[in-house]
Formats: sequence, structure tokens, C-alpha cells
Amino acid sequence: MLRNAVQLIAYPNRLGRDLADLQHVLEHWFGDALGGVHILPPYPSNADGGFSPLTHREIDPAYGTWETLHAIAARWDLSLDLTLNHISDASEEFRDYVARGRDSPYADLFVDVDRFGALSPEDLARIHIRKEKDPFRTVHFADGTTGRVWCTFTEHQIDLNYDAPETTAMIEGIIAFLAAQGVKLIRLDAFGYTIKRAGTSCFLVEPEVFQLLDWVAGVARAHGADVLPEVHDHPSYQHAISMRGMRPYGFAMPPLVLHALLRRDGRPLRNWLRMCPRNQVNVLDTHDGICLPDVEGLLSDADIEALVDDISGRGGDPILRRQAGNAHSVGAIYQITCTIHDALKGDDDAHLAARALQLFAPGIPQVYYVGALGEGNDPDLAEQSGEPRDINRHHFTLEEVEVAMHRPFVQRLLGLMRLRSGHPAFHGRFELVDSARDAVAMRWTQGSHQAGVHVDLATRTTTVEHTSPFDGTLVSEVI
Repeated sequence: MLRNAVQLIAYPNRLGRDLADLQHVLEHWFGDALGGVHILPPYPSNADGGFSPLTHREIDPAYGTWETLHAIAARWDLSLDLTLNHISDASEEFRDYVARGRDSPYADLFVDVDRFGALSPEDLARIHIRKEKDPFRTVHFADGTTGRVWCTFTEHQIDLNYDAPETTAMIEGIIAFLAAQGVKLIRLDAFGYTIKRAGTSCFLVEPEVFQLLDWVAGVARAHGADVLPEVHDHPSYQHAISMRGMRPYGFAMPPLVLHALLRRDGRPLRNWLRMCPRNQVNVLDTHDGICLPDVEGLLSDADIEALVDDISGRGGDPILRRQAGNAHSVGAIYQITCTIHDALKGDDDAHLAARALQLFAPGIPQVYYVGALGEGNDPDLAEQSGEPRDINRHHFTLEEVEVAMHRPFVQRLLGLMRLRSGHPAFHGRFELVDSARDAVAMRWTQGSHQAGVHVDLATRTTTVEHTSPFDGTLVSEVI
């Protein structure tokens, strides 16, 4: 069972050079401020920042070995990714398919686009895509023939065919393997794209996508692990995931918290806190951008537009929605690429207020490593890589980590994280506390234990009140 404590989101090689350095940072600097760590894909990969795995059963030698991950899992709850939608074109399975065509034992793992027949312009227009390209790739087989496979993301990420028993058998084996390594939480990357049906968006196709999700969650539970399905869309999907007994993401929190602090209006955030799934994993920042579909219906169109206008000048290029029928379309903004620190204008008090709102909200909080160290945008990295989201993916040396950890903001945040991870009140009942339009207040109570927070959105002042673990007296402090 997952601990009800703060988790850190980190790359295997961006807090130092490798997993051994990451373990050192966790041990030396974070310690009991954390109950878990989500390590972004440490597998051999050839694209998309690790999300194009050749296999889930090996660790990239540049990062280290499974032994280091075993040591991390022995102290903290370990979360790793399973890229449910695709595997790499450099994987053994896809290379064998290219070499042997339909004679390959792996042929049915991949989506043969031509089996759909001719897709009409209307069919293509419905398909939800992520890059400025058609979601297909021509395959040149060794015998000189060609075919087409589906690839929603980059050309290197080949989608899996969930109509084939070979695919479910492979996924079941991966889940069993990861659980055997001590992984307690398996993040299901891009699960919404797994079902392909002509005439649909091929994204979150119901009911099949939830039938698949139920099966994956059942396999994970049988091996002692939990799942965290990753999807950005209308907030009703997170409720649907929660109703099925799985942990949803609290992806609505970043735009709602930013709106609250930038517009000094806590009402939309309070409305969401009143009804959000209590078993969620809540985030303020991740390796992706600040996603906007997650607050459709929670913020008005005018408020979303105002938020985009406010932040865009401090961030990088936005990520846009596109259609397969017009791969060069520039639809509504899907993600804003910016660190949470720069989104809040580099204001430490505002950032700490945002973290307090996150840490006191229902669910298990995950804190992204860039935000945990109070770092702002890295536009040079984004320019060098050509990936807009790299603006929020700084590579820290161990020396940079040490400097950051001594900053007053980081020390204040660590104290707040220790409170959230260790205070017994957070195992009890959550309540909103009545507050003015320009404030948000929350409280947790278990027996005689209580912990509460009041954030003044106008002054960015955060007041925390909690019972002392020593004598039970009530302690109040402005942090």
C-alpha cells in the first residue's frame, strides 16, 4: 500500500549524472520529507526523453543498474512508467517485424493501418494527434515490400495493437517484472491513445479504453502494485478513473492554483477542492507543460485565455492541439511550457503559497524536481534540444543541487513537505474552511490531531497551524 506522503518526480540523470547521484540526493537532502519517488523512464530509449523504450526490463547503462533502484525502493515507494501505448522502433520486437514482415512472431504487436481500409478525410479529421504529422509511418520490410504502422507520437514510437493477445501477454509480463523489482506505483503513460477505431478520435474511445484500463489495473493488483493512468482531458475522466478504484491525476490543480494566485480569486480552486477525487495523485508541475484541457468546465473560457496571456510571455512555445486531417493545423493551446516558479513571476512567497495549497489538498502530492529546487525556466536547453518542454527540465549537477538546497525558499518548502509527510492529521478528514474570495483555507483532522493552512492570495502570505507532535498544543506560524 502506498504511503500517504509526498513523492518527488525526478529524471534518472538530472539531479546529478545518474541513479547513484539521484539516490545520494534523496538520502542526503530529502530524507523523511518524502514517502516516495517517481523516477521518469530509466530504460534504454531513442526518443522523447525516455518515453520511447526499447524494453522495460533493462536500465540504460548510462543511468546505472536495477540494484540502485532496488535500494531506493527499499526506503521510498518507487513509481516507474509503463508506456502503455507504444514501444521503440529500435526494440527487438519491431526490428524483427521489419526483417521478417508478417512472418515475425511480433507482427501482431503493431497496428497495421491498412487493415482499416481507406480512411476518408472525415475519418482523418477526427483522429487526435500529438505532433505535426500524420499518425502513421511507412515501414520498408527487408523483402522490399512496404506497410504502414500507427505512431501517435514521434516516428520512433510505434503504437501497440491491443486487439492482439500477443500485446496483452507482453504487457502482463512487463507489469509482473516491474512489480518484482519493488515498483509500487506503475504510471500508465499515454493510455488514452491505445484504442484505434475508424470513425473515432482514436483517443479515449469508450468503453474499450476503460475495459483495457480495468484489465491493466487488475493485473497490477494481482502483483501487489497500484496504477496511475496518465491522461489530459476534461476533468470527468479523472472521476471515471477514481470510480474504478484507480488513482487519478489531479491535473486540474496547476491552472487552478495559478488562476487563484495571479487573479487573486480562490473560488474556482475551492469549487474543485470540494469535489475532486480523494484518492488522486495531485501535482503542481511535471515534466510536461501546464495543461489546459484539465480545467475545461472548471475555469471559464475567458479565465483560461487570461491565464494563457498572463503566463505565455514568461514561458516558451506553447504546445497546440492538432488534427490528423490537417497535421499543420494550429488549434487551441494544449500546454503552456513554463516552470511553475516563472509562471508565478519568480515570487518565492507565491511559489510557497502554491506548494502549500498543493500539499494540503486531497490526495498524495508529487513535487517535480525543478519546482522542488525553486528553479526557473531553462530556455537554453529548450533551444538546444528543439523540445519546448525542456524549458522545465534543467540538468542539475550535484554542486548545483547543494547550492539550491541551501536557498531559503527550498528550506521553507522542505519544512512544509516534512509536515505533510509526517503529521498524523493528514490520515484523517479533509475540510474546506470558509474564507474570503481572495483566500483559500483547508484543514485536516484525525482525533486530537489537526493541521490547517490559510493562504492570503492578495499578499501571498501562507499561515500553517498544526498540533505539536510533542505535547498536542496548537502551533501557528507564517511560513
